[in-house]
Amino acid sequence: MTRLLITTDTVGGVWQYATDLARALVEHDVEPVLATMGPRPDAQQRLAVAEGVELVETDLPLDWLATGPHEVTEAAEGIARLADACRADIIQLNAPALAASVRFEQPVIAVAHSCVGSWWQAVKGGRIDPDLSWRAELTGIGLRAADKVVAPSGAFATMLQHCYDLADTPAVVRNGRKPAQIPPGARQDFAFTAGRLWDEGKNVTTLDRAAVLSSTGFRAAGPLAGPNGTTISLAHIAATGHLSDTALAQLLAAQPVFVSAAVYEPFGLAVLEAAQAGCALVLSDIATFRELWDGAAWFIYPHDANGFARAVDEIVADPELRHRLGQAAQVRAGDYTVERMAAGMLALYRTMPVAAHTLERVAA
Repeated sequence: MTRLLITTDTVGGVWQYATDLARALVEHDVEPVLATMGPRPDAQQRLAVAEGVELVETDLPLDWLATGPHEVTEAAEGIARLADACRADIIQLNAPALAASVRFEQPVIAVAHSCVGSWWQAVKGGRIDPDLSWRAELTGIGLRAADKVVAPSGAFATMLQHCYDLADTPAVVRNGRKPAQIPPGARQDFAFTAGRLWDEGKNVTTLDRAAVLSSTGFRAAGPLAGPNGTTISLAHIAATGHLSDTALAQLLAAQPVFVSAAVYEPFGLAVLEAAQAGCALVLSDIATFRELWDGAAWFIYPHDANGFARAVDEIVADPELRHRLGQAAQVRAGDYTVERMAAGMLALYRTMPVAAHTLERVAA
């Protein structure tokens, strides 16, 4: 049986990814140890940790909220100690920067879910802010130090390779989510988006402009303020705040038109959840969304508020079109399952070098 240490945080989509993956791996003779960094999980999040998965709340600094490289090194050293203490066979770092300054005794697979370097290229362009450049530098070092590097989409894998001048393109294992067990309800006519609304890469300001141009109401779920101090205000979108998984699933069961104007999106779990519910998708025309949803969504230039408003209104006014788009999205979502994600990661784990203590245990 393989002991796998998986790092995660409780702030964004990495928590969903890690808990879903760990739950699936238990069925494949893997003993996952889920190590949280940064804020501790709340009661609802703890319920998402499956039986057979060990949860360790480390209180170590969260890499993307660190104030300097020393905090990232502190976190990496803490994860190295934990890996030794739990006799992990493999370490999966969901924050590649942790591999930059510490040499782990176990083989390391680094899964990049996002990064400041590629975010800056997509959102800002030009030379990265010197106050952030150390983060990008640590990420690049960590990616090159890892035994394997994984990205959730081919578009993001290519972006990482170019951004950090990697010798090889990262392996691609697409994310998956288990569909909510809530049957569709009465269809409601509104546009909906969800995620880290405060993140400039989500480009929610374009949707806020679209909302005033549309005859359809717009709603948004997610935080308006980030833990890094970034905030956004919405003038025309009805913000619901954070929704529990159950509340979000119930809202999506009404099959609103799901919209995303993101200019930076390595994968997009919120889009997948909407597609699983049969929502028609109106997405920004970026490489990631084209890769994942081409033929199953309506694409709009990311900053075209008029285009988003027009697309939403046309879909709401045409039930046949809305049904067709929703069905296409739901069928495509069937390609992005937790089981496929786990199978992809398992295949990579099997190619990893073997830790010395693993050989000792097998020999014994």
